[in-house]
Amino acid sequence: MGPRLFRLKSRIVVVSFAMLALLKWTAGRKKTGRKSVTRGRWVRCAMAAAWVAVLAVGLDGARAATLDRELYLFNWDRYVDPQILKDFETEFGVRVIEDHYASNEDLLAKLQAGGAGYDVAVPSDYMVRIMIRQGLLARLDHSNLPNLRNLGSRFRAPAYDPRLEFSVPYLWGTSGIGYLGKRVQPAPTSWADLFDPERLKAHKGRVSMLNDMREAIGAALIYKGFSPNTRDPAQLAAARDVLLRQKPLLAKYDSENYEDSLVAGETVLAHGWSGEIFTAQKDNPDILFALPREGTFLFVDNLVIPARSKRKRTAEVFINYLMRPEIAARNSVTLRYPTPNESARRMIDPKLPGASYALPSGIRFYSIEDLGEAGRQYERIWTELKAR
Repeated sequence: MGPRLFRLKSRIVVVSFAMLALLKWTAGRKKTGRKSVTRGRWVRCAMAAAWVAVLAVGLDGARAATLDRELYLFNWDRYVDPQILKDFETEFGVRVIEDHYASNEDLLAKLQAGGAGYDVAVPSDYMVRIMIRQGLLARLDHSNLPNLRNLGSRFRAPAYDPRLEFSVPYLWGTSGIGYLGKRVQPAPTSWADLFDPERLKAHKGRVSMLNDMREAIGAALIYKGFSPNTRDPAQLAAARDVLLRQKPLLAKYDSENYEDSLVAGETVLAHGWSGEIFTAQKDNPDILFALPREGTFLFVDNLVIPARSKRKRTAEVFINYLMRPEIAARNSVTLRYPTPNESARRMIDPKLPGASYALPSGIRFYSIEDLGEAGRQYERIWTELKAR
């Protein structure tokens, strides 16, 4: 029996018991000599109960009819607990089909090209702003998102979407340096541990950088003492030179499997995101995570609905499901990213690495900004770097 049919039949059973209780109560009233119930009054009560049964089934059937059988999710790799997707399908009868992208820019390009039928995507904060400006996102119906109330106060009016008209905060984290504690001594504390050729020589061919334009160029800018959102051509040229000197010492640019390479010991240093590093730590306890003292990025990833989605109602049901406290907590524990869902945070062990992540003091955290046309300077540097 499908989950929707099961719920319909459950409603019928509940209402049937109510009708039986009504009959029993009526008989009891006659036996005790209290005010009698006329046949007409009893019939009217029975008919009302029957209408309740029909209405209950009808409303549930109407709700079920509004949901599509499939939902297409465009997501970062391994960025949702697979069991949660299965549980959603069991409860709602909707199969979630998931595709992956490696960067926000890849996601943007796909949606600009038409979106390939995707219904939910997971862009980072600055990319939400870009997508809103380009008309790529659907406006959310908050009446279908009652679990918005579970968001913590700092996530309820983000600068990139102050009224949450187009996005719902999903998970947040930082970028930094993952490393093997026994093989990298002394422990990294600075971006210099990733960019200084003299420091990297001992690990040549065992270092990876995120295959992400804004993250990689931004890290080089912070290393040089500049804003990671600079528009200054001279500062950008200096960051480009840092990356060009670093490239011969790298194993790869990788945003999808770098944590697996750390687990296997194929790399010993990796520019990466906090959740992936803490997840890898479960398989290799020697993996540690460092935040460079010069500062780094803090990001908030969001759930959005592409403007061309034909399954918007189903997408909102899915987003609301992910915001249930117990579901958000499970997801956070599995992925080792902290959740913006304050109700869920109370369910998570505060000692659990990653999921209960607390930002240390003394380190500056940046957000990637939408640079508009100035972003083309970054694109030219990235194209040059990848071509070398």
